[in-house]
Amino acid sequence: MSFSSLKLSKNILKTIKNSSFTKPTPIQEKVIPLVLKGDDIMAKAKTGSGKSASYVLPILELLNKNNYDGKAKIQVLVLTPTRELTLQIANTFEIFGKLLDKTPKIVSVIGGESIGDQLFAIQKGCDILVATSGRFLDVLNKKQMNLSYLKYFILDEADKMLNLGFSEELDLILKAIPNSRQNLLFSATYPQKILNIASKITQDWTKISIEDEILTVDNITQRAIEVNHENRGPLLRYLLDMHKFEQVLVFMANKRATDNISAKFQKQGYKCESFNGDLSQEDRTYTLDGFKDKKIKILFATDIAARGLDIDDISCVINFDLPRSPTDYIHRIGRTARAGKSGIAISFISQENKAYFKVIEKKCNVKIDREQIKGFELTGNAPKIEKGKNPVKGKGKSKKDKLREKALLESK
Repeated sequence: MSFSSLKLSKNILKTIKNSSFTKPTPIQEKVIPLVLKGDDIMAKAKTGSGKSASYVLPILELLNKNNYDGKAKIQVLVLTPTRELTLQIANTFEIFGKLLDKTPKIVSVIGGESIGDQLFAIQKGCDILVATSGRFLDVLNKKQMNLSYLKYFILDEADKMLNLGFSEELDLILKAIPNSRQNLLFSATYPQKILNIASKITQDWTKISIEDEILTVDNITQRAIEVNHENRGPLLRYLLDMHKFEQVLVFMANKRATDNISAKFQKQGYKCESFNGDLSQEDRTYTLDGFKDKKIKILFATDIAARGLDIDDISCVINFDLPRSPTDYIHRIGRTARAGKSGIAISFISQENKAYFKVIEKKCNVKIDREQIKGFELTGNAPKIEKGKNPVKGKGKSKKDKLREKALLESK
């Protein structure tokens, strides 16, 4: 199938051609016609599958057909879990919308920047608002934004917005936007919490799932290298010096770890930086731009980089620390081998995480041969897992006892 067969206008097809896209991805083939038709869509699609363009292109087409005079009004609201994804989606709208009869006004709303400036940009005129959910609520609370013209409501990477308060946040958002609208929901996974959120938005979903996505990793060489915990840093240096990887993304367990190892490697002459949620927006943008421009060769990052980063030239992903879930493993290694290229994903396996890596393999339906590198061999034994002691009955107060004490105190 070609893009021209998807009933997109000449101007949009021209921007697609200028962007060197040759044919639609599977998610684009399925979703674009349904968006143009007006369906509410619940799509299962992983990062890197082309899902952003699957709604950006048809929404621009619909906006172009229903053009109007006067000041721009918010017709499209896209909510995302991260600042980087917000800016990336806004940029995608800008790229594909620049040749339309009326260029849409696009505003991105993220934390780390002046909320006053963002509100002013919205009030000057905005067709498309792309925002992180938290900052959008901050703007909404100012009660200076008109959402009565909204036609399209999109949640992108919905499963990553499953923080404790998002369900309540969604209730506030749904109260603020028109009941009559088109809803588009994109998520890599659909746990029950996401299905609960979906049922709040609408009951009338057209469901799309691109099967076999969990292992669309044919172009990725997956390696598992056994190494003692304390030797991971020296092994990483050895691999970097040996293979001369062009661009490397190294995943760490937490923010502090990214900063510490980045500082050590910088002292040893490596062109590297840390990337985590504690950075200011200016620093995050500066660091990502440096990595994209290949001024930074190694990026030490938390899972904030596992989704939403549109960087096609990452040659190697290294799991210095294993991810919290098997799904996150797939998202991490999917940062390499993008745009039809090949890539390498290396996981460091210690005695402490041997058993957990087997769980990842089972859930992801892969089997990766274990390797050991001379000079960095794994030694020792896996720690024994001790069962917790059974609670001693009668030692703690029962609920009835606690209620009796409470009643007694209140009666005094």
